[in-house]
Amino acid sequence: MFETGSETTHSGGVQRRPRSLASMSLPGFAPLQQAAPSLAAVDDPLELHRFTRWLQAPDGLKLGESALQISGMYCAACTGIIENALRTVDGVHEAQVSAASQRATVRWDPARTRPSALINAIRGAGYDAVPDAAAPAREMRRAEHRSALWRLFVASFCAMQVMMFATPSYVAAPGELSMDMRQLLNWGCWMLSIPVVLFSAGPFLRGAWRGLRSGRIGMDVPVAIGVIVTFVASTGATFDPTGVFGHEVYFDSLTMFVSFLLAGRYLELRARHRAATMLEGALARLPETATRVEADGSLSEISVQRLVAGDRVRVALGQAFPADGRLLEGQTQADEALLTGESVAVDKPLGAAVVAGSVNLGAPVTMLVERAGADTRYEAIVSMMRDALSQRPSLARVADRWAAPFLWIVLLLAAGAAAVWSVVDPSRAIWVAVSVLIVTCPCALSLAAPATMIAAAGGLARRGVLLQRLDALEDLARSRRMFIDKTGTLTEDRPALATTRILDEGVDAPGRAASLAAWSRHPLSQVLAAALPPSGGSWSAIRETAGEGLSAVDEAGVEWRLGRAAFAGATESDEVQVWLARAGRPVAAFGFDELLRQGALEAVQELEREGVHVTLLSGDTPQRAARLASRLGLKDFIGGARPEDKLAAVAAAQQAGERVVMVGDGVNDAPVLARADVSLAMGQGALVARAQADAVLVSNRPLDLIQARRTAGRAMRIVRQNMIWAAAYNAACIPLALAGWLPPWAAGLGMAGSSLFVVLNALRAGR
Repeated sequence: MFETGSETTHSGGVQRRPRSLASMSLPGFAPLQQAAPSLAAVDDPLELHRFTRWLQAPDGLKLGESALQISGMYCAACTGIIENALRTVDGVHEAQVSAASQRATVRWDPARTRPSALINAIRGAGYDAVPDAAAPAREMRRAEHRSALWRLFVASFCAMQVMMFATPSYVAAPGELSMDMRQLLNWGCWMLSIPVVLFSAGPFLRGAWRGLRSGRIGMDVPVAIGVIVTFVASTGATFDPTGVFGHEVYFDSLTMFVSFLLAGRYLELRARHRAATMLEGALARLPETATRVEADGSLSEISVQRLVAGDRVRVALGQAFPADGRLLEGQTQADEALLTGESVAVDKPLGAAVVAGSVNLGAPVTMLVERAGADTRYEAIVSMMRDALSQRPSLARVADRWAAPFLWIVLLLAAGAAAVWSVVDPSRAIWVAVSVLIVTCPCALSLAAPATMIAAAGGLARRGVLLQRLDALEDLARSRRMFIDKTGTLTEDRPALATTRILDEGVDAPGRAASLAAWSRHPLSQVLAAALPPSGGSWSAIRETAGEGLSAVDEAGVEWRLGRAAFAGATESDEVQVWLARAGRPVAAFGFDELLRQGALEAVQELEREGVHVTLLSGDTPQRAARLASRLGLKDFIGGARPEDKLAAVAAAQQAGERVVMVGDGVNDAPVLARADVSLAMGQGALVARAQADAVLVSNRPLDLIQARRTAGRAMRIVRQNMIWAAAYNAACIPLALAGWLPPWAAGLGMAGSSLFVVLNALRAGR
């Protein structure tokens, strides 16, 4: 039972990184030809790891995976254009772009390219990109916001003036408005429409051109066709009222349509920026500099990127801890909201572990750096969130596949409507076709799933649940079978002292047990040492026998033993795990029991009430597993389960047609986590378990399982609502447009309102 723990002691000097930027380089980094001077810092190895992590390919090749934030995207078709542009760069192995979060994840070979080449490729495709770090991303969002606001202002201002010029034509009685005056007003409308078409409608025209140039028909194509056709036809009617386009002009419909569409996109942009800002507020917690204590005791201010394991760092009150480590001097409290989802201060006594990104709330302290940079839990969380935000869920990919053929159908419908109306009423043929093109733009359909899932992922992250796979939301919402590992998931890693039996009242058995247990690192010894008051006696000839226990001699020369029954000369008992013996005779017995995590009982009961069949998995004996299952009110449990037994149980449930959720934390849980349809790992669990999981409960709270499942269910309901709305909107509006009952300005208002409804409804998933 007792096993000797191994401790590794580090001594000697720490080899530090070079202090000069000029002396820093990455082995095998390819020289970049014609790199833009403004991108030189992007390739600096010191800054590179802020947005890049290094991976090992199956063939042993070292690859960089960089996260970039993109501006200028307006529809799902833009993802294909950017991905194609990135794949043309020599050395790029994989490129994935998310339209909903406007982020790109690129895997590249450092021997053949550099990050600046990736950004240049995106710029060459007509977009812009910056490394996904807080400062440049915020600046890019500000620039994008200013540009969108200016376009909306110009379109709205000109639309109001055009409406003012067009009003006399609508309200004047026959003969009241002369032809010369009508022409003068039309010329005024034409002049005011030029900045709307050339400036305000620029994103639609550029998006359509990029799509056509790359062989893809995106959602900007019908909008751009509608704008151009309306402007050209109205221009022809203005300068030649007797010509082929007739005498009716629709500059008012054109400018109002562009205004409505820009207003919808502006509100969508504001919602997306707000989500990005909230995420950055949760993740961008590291300070820019750290105060390092040098070997001679002096203090120096350095970049946090220069910290290495073994450094001593002074952390002021109110400052965030710059790395993972432990306290060397002082005690304090820390805000670990990034890890737990709650801002309740956590006590940090001397020697306590602290994590990067948590905030020092108590007093100035000195910490020893144990993990810095990409090795910290903070960077692991950032990496997981970037992965989730860069993904395109399966529902979004289905919508994208349907969007392309739908656009072809729209173009055919518009052409067919124009042909029919050219026979019925030639003066209305063009405007009916324009209305069909505008009203059927499938923006809402493509935004329905990704906007909702990203909003849900952001909401869960604020509560301490980090998604690594967006598709897990759909599987989690539909699951009705859950397997939960016992130790470290439903119970604490360390047991609790449950019973103490004194067999000899003549000795201070509890005190002797506590003082002797303090010499061991075994978990049961540590529990004893913490739970019982130690005696003041002294020990000599202390020896720990692996798997058996501790032996020592007291000040009177009498041998004491603490450990298993056979080691202490006692009889085995299921209720007693540790015995204390004096001179070969047992004097006390200590029983330990599982300590349930806070909220574990409530979480299991709530899952059962919601119709989820919960099975307890444990490597302990079937008797101990049965006792814990009884405490939790569970009828289904598997005791003495080896990793292959857990894997077989999950596989059997899947073969029976059930969608399985697995919750675990240990190294032995990694295979079954990988096999389950949805897997969740505890934040303090083994790294390999977290790597295999679809989501990580960094808060380590079992009740967050309930929150995650309910959020997933709400997100799927919102996705269905959005898709039903998009389908119903098109089913209702397309016949109206074909019948000529929907003018272009009303079509534009309907399309913008539909997309806005979808985005605002999607934001509910994150609440």
